[in-house]
Order: sequence, then C-alpha cells, then structure tokens
Amino acid sequence: MTSQPHRPEPPGPEREPARGRAGVADGPATTGIGPLPRPGEGGGPAVRAGQPPLPPLPPRPAVRPDPVEGPGTIGLRWDAEDPDDAGAGAASEVPDDDPDGAPPLTAVPDALGNEVTGEAPADTPSGAPRVTGRAGRDMAAAIGVGAGLGVAVLASLLFWRPAFLLVLTVAVGISIVELTGALRKGGHQPPRAPVLVGALAMVALAWTRGPSGLVVAFLLTVFAVLLWRLGDGPLGYLRDASAGVFVALYVPLLAGFAVLLLVPDDGVARVLAFIATVVCSDVGGFAAGVLFGKHAMAPTVSPKKSWEGLAGSVTACVAIGVLLMTLTFHGPWWGGVLFGVAIALTATLGDLGESLIKRDLGIKDMGDLLPGHGGLMDRMDSLLPSAAVAWLVLSAVVPV
Repeated sequence: MTSQPHRPEPPGPEREPARGRAGVADGPATTGIGPLPRPGEGGGPAVRAGQPPLPPLPPRPAVRPDPVEGPGTIGLRWDAEDPDDAGAGAASEVPDDDPDGAPPLTAVPDALGNEVTGEAPADTPSGAPRVTGRAGRDMAAAIGVGAGLGVAVLASLLFWRPAFLLVLTVAVGISIVELTGALRKGGHQPPRAPVLVGALAMVALAWTRGPSGLVVAFLLTVFAVLLWRLGDGPLGYLRDASAGVFVALYVPLLAGFAVLLLVPDDGVARVLAFIATVVCSDVGGFAAGVLFGKHAMAPTVSPKKSWEGLAGSVTACVAIGVLLMTLTFHGPWWGGVLFGVAIALTATLGDLGESLIKRDLGIKDMGDLLPGHGGLMDRMDSLLPSAAVAWLVLSAVVPV
C-alpha cells in the first residue's frame, strides 16, 4: 500500500472542519472530547456511543462587578444579596464618596439642584413648559395666590375682627398638618392631635386672657404632647416628643402673638402694619436680589438669598416702618426704623430657618396646597417669628 503525500490545509475560512473520530459525535467546532458549548447554552463533555451520560457540572458562582473607582465617577452597588433574586437592573447608582451606599441626609437633588439651575424636577412631564422666573417659581401663580390670601386677610380684618381669628386658626391648623407630615417623612413621629387641640386653646386664650393665657395654653399643650406620646412606648420617645413640642412652639405659639396684636383697640392697624412690613421685606428682598444679587448669604441653605437682597429688605421695611409709625401710630420716627430693621431681620431668619428644616428633611416644599408657593407653611415661615417681634417692638415703642 502506497502512502499519499501530506497535503497542507489551507489557512483561514477555506479550512475544512475537523471530522469526528472513534465514535465521537460530529458537529461544528469539535474536539477530541466533544462539541464546544455555544455561548448561553449549558455545555459538557460529549457522550461516546454506548457510554452512560455524565452528571452535569455544578454551576459557577455569579461574579459581581467591582465598583468603578476614580474621581468623579459613580460606582455600582448591588441592593440584593443575589443578583438573580434581585432581577435585572438591581444595581443602583450611589455617590462614590459613600462606601456604604447610603445617601447623605442633606442630599436634596431636586431641592438644591433645581433651585440653582432652574431645571424642571424629575416628575415634570417631558415637553411640558415650565414658566418660571429667576426666582425658580411660577410667578403668575405666585402673585395670584398671594393676592387672594391678602384679600381674605384684609376682608376679615376690616369687616369683623373675630373673623381674622377664624382665618388664622384655619391657617395654623393647615400649617401644623403640613409640618408634622414633613417631619414624618424625615423619620420623626410628632403627635398631631394634641398640637391641633392646643392650637385652638392658644388662639382662644390669647384673645380672651392675653399673654398669660397664651403661655398657659402652650404649657398645657407641651404637657399633653408628652403624655400622648407615652402610648407608643419608649422607643423613639425623646425624638417624637421633642418634634411635637417643636411644632407647638413654631406654629401655634408664634401665631398667638398675631392674636395679641389684634387685642387692643387699634389692633387692626397693628396687624396690618405687621403684615405689610413682612410683605415689603419679601418684595424688597426679591427685587434687590433679582436685580443686584451677586453675593450669596447662605448658599448651602438657600442659594437664591443674597446680601444685596437683605439690603433691599431692610430698606423697604425701614421706609414702610417710618411711614406707619409716624402717620398711623403717631410714634417717633426712630421707632419706625427699629420696627423695620427688626421685621426685616426676623423675616429673613424665619425664611432661612424653614429652608434649613426642609434641607435636613430632604424635601423641597412643606406641601403643594398653594400653586407657585408650595404649602401654606412655606408662606408662614417669615410671618410666624415676625409676629412675636412685631408685638414686642410695638408694645415698647407705642404701648396701649
């Protein structure tokens, strides 16, 4: 038998596939032990003729991707213990400066980011126009709502003084509901019922008994909050009771000073002077901030507030304060300066204080009741502390 010369195989795609040998199953891309598994298919050694099937190989453990490291990058974190149990897309994006994957308490992308950039929030429908000014809010809606609230307050004061108590009580009740709801989103559980009942008592006793009645009603409200919270056990007692006392102090107690302003015979003029000066603080600060604002006052708390805006608030409040003090109350001009400066500073600090609370809780607004403003509590922030200061200054400069 003659041997045939070896013929070299052509390289590349013209090369013939290998043939099966010794009973090994033929197939594409075969080897001496059987066909190679295709990607995504369970594979194993080929079975020879007459040989019993081999047991399947144990599955390989899933390999999890390591976080992407480097400055300015965003890593990946697996939320579930097993990616197969979590399903597709179980990885969530977290900041690379937090190794545990938990976002910081003060991270408020929608509140701070949109306020600075003016971009629409994530829940805004795509393509829907969002008409906002440099202040980052719908100015048409804000002006309309503000005018409506002003008409309601003015009508209640001019036609029947006790009607203002009803308007104030409704506003205080809504503000308490909004503030307690915001605190509950932040992990606190302040008792709401005793604070609402205490608010009614503070308004009523401030109107009938004066400052002593307001203080007594507040102390009784604090006592009721502490007792009410005992029913939920010791876990988180100090946190929740402190939050309830804070709500009682922040909303109904400070609002009670507006009732004290109304008690004297010229109480309508005192309340209107207090509200008008706070409005001038907001308008003057807004106008000066939009036109001249360059130096941020508290960029981490309220990026839109500037020192130029504060100067505008003080200027507007001093101007209206001098006019009101000399023409309405027939007091000294310096009393109007003192009144205007005190209201401007208190209104600004009240606004910053509520902004700080919202940043800490991770929310943008206390509510969504008022278009262009947010919640009613977002409009009460500068009025509440200013009511106490207005009562103190007016009682000292133009006593009853």
